[in-house]
Amino acid sequence: MKHINLVISVALVGAMVTVCSTANPCCSYPCQNRGVCLTQGYDNYICDCTGTEFYGQNCETPTFMKKIQLWLKPSSDTLNGILTNYPWLWAIVNYFPSLSNFVMKKVYTMRSAMVDTPPTYTSDHTYITWQAAANLSYFTRALPPVPLDCPTPLGVWGKKTLPDAQLIVNKFMRRDRFIPDPRGSNALFAFFAQHFTHQFFKTDFKRGPGFQWGGHGVDVSHVYGKDKGVENVLRSFQNGKLRVQEINGEEWPPFLENADVPMTYPPSVPKESQFALGHKDFGLLPGLFMYATIWVREHNRVCDVLKGEHPEWDDEQLFQTAKLIIIGETIKIVIEDYVQHLSNYNFKLTFKPELLFDVPHQYQNRIAVEFNHLYHWHPLMPDSFNISGTVYTVKDFMFRPDIVIKHGMNSFVEGMNKQRAGRMSHHNHHPLTLNVAKETIEHGRQLRFQSLNQYRKRFGLPPIKSFLELTGDETLAKDLEELYGDIDGMEFYVGLLMEKLRPKSIFGSSIIEMGGPFSVKGLMSNPICSPKYWKPSTFGGETGFNIIKTASLKKLLCLNMKGECPSVSFRVPDFVEGDVEAEVRNCCQNNKRSNDSHNRKTEF
Repeated sequence: MKHINLVISVALVGAMVTVCSTANPCCSYPCQNRGVCLTQGYDNYICDCTGTEFYGQNCETPTFMKKIQLWLKPSSDTLNGILTNYPWLWAIVNYFPSLSNFVMKKVYTMRSAMVDTPPTYTSDHTYITWQAAANLSYFTRALPPVPLDCPTPLGVWGKKTLPDAQLIVNKFMRRDRFIPDPRGSNALFAFFAQHFTHQFFKTDFKRGPGFQWGGHGVDVSHVYGKDKGVENVLRSFQNGKLRVQEINGEEWPPFLENADVPMTYPPSVPKESQFALGHKDFGLLPGLFMYATIWVREHNRVCDVLKGEHPEWDDEQLFQTAKLIIIGETIKIVIEDYVQHLSNYNFKLTFKPELLFDVPHQYQNRIAVEFNHLYHWHPLMPDSFNISGTVYTVKDFMFRPDIVIKHGMNSFVEGMNKQRAGRMSHHNHHPLTLNVAKETIEHGRQLRFQSLNQYRKRFGLPPIKSFLELTGDETLAKDLEELYGDIDGMEFYVGLLMEKLRPKSIFGSSIIEMGGPFSVKGLMSNPICSPKYWKPSTFGGETGFNIIKTASLKKLLCLNMKGECPSVSFRVPDFVEGDVEAEVRNCCQNNKRSNDSHNRKTEF
């Protein structure tokens, strides 16, 4: 009997060796510190450590200078803690331009350096190809796809089959009770995020989730249209301005029937609610229509300023110069209002392209598909909106741009300013966004995203060691471990939403440390930030240049609304950061009780 057991054991070991020898050795990602794994035959590999400042068989050993650098460099969590605390210290730094410029330059260079230029990978290849650099219809990749011949979908970790996407959505993402953002973010912030990013997140679903149909940066195509043809339809060809119409004493974009551009209105939407906008989907929600209208008004306002400075200019020069100014205003507002709010730093972020003029910097950008997925912030959407005492559900908001006109721009902005956005986390997707969450998970699998931990290592973060460390919640950690088996088998998008929030932050550390480099690189690599562009003559002289340099969210909205301007911020007015975590815990406990009840009913 012992002899038989020994024979069986030897056979099993032999079988395991055979399986391992036929697996792609790069599936275990043995190369560390961004070293590149290259197979040699069917059962061997080498690591290319070029440019990593590490050496050894797996690029595991730092050079002497790199070792000192790593020793001196604080962890990302420590650095974030320094930036979000010690207000007295940052008040001093912010006061002295030389200190502020030094820190801001470091932010620009360190973040930008983490994004590959030129781009290296596409979703169709696990290795570098010419297509990655030359074919602009691809989203680029921060990490190549998991090889097709790996034992599991995440390489060698986790289960051979990932859990059903619908199960994940129902169990971990479905909202039973609205959980507000603990930092007091409002609907102005939520809609700004959606409106701003849709100018470069344009997935070409006909070709597949690895392809895109737009540009690769801040090109304000969401204001002017996807191409020259759409832009020309939206132009008035008078004094450089865009076409508008007057309704209830305010200027609004033209009706679609008067300006035939591609839009995605369902047949049920009446003609008087169909407007011609720069992005085909911006008739979807009133918040998007609000920002679309504000930018049209701002373009025309800038044209009036330029016309006063240059009465000799023709329509074309006024239009083209105003468009450059709008790009500059967009970047300024994104950095100094939007990213400032996102980061919650006590250090004051500034838009100063000239800080990069004495260092190597490439003024080109490519949008990464992981950045696109990371930016699926649908939990920000609240359950309802109160506009001047009228409460609208999200369903009421769908394809209703006329709501903004009904209440007027001032009242609508005031309502958005007071409406708390949702917490960016699990169990907080509105029912109407669950299909998007499911689709995002499925697309991540189709694109063969590497695991969350592989992405954390790619962006200089330590790998998470357990599901409890990821979530900070024992019940949630247990449920995830049952489904995924191994923390190194945790998929990208689901892991991002399951991660506990950083202290004093809207997000977990992964979204912050991965999204930050893509954001900074995309903004500061815009052509207008280059030495050849960034000068007064590009923007019609000092007056146009100063429009950019003094731009802010408050000015953008207040200069384009009639009457008294309401309070404008990305945080609800008079928000006090008390025991917000207790508020969140209370919401989550209620969600858990509701989920338990739902599961019992389902089982019954």
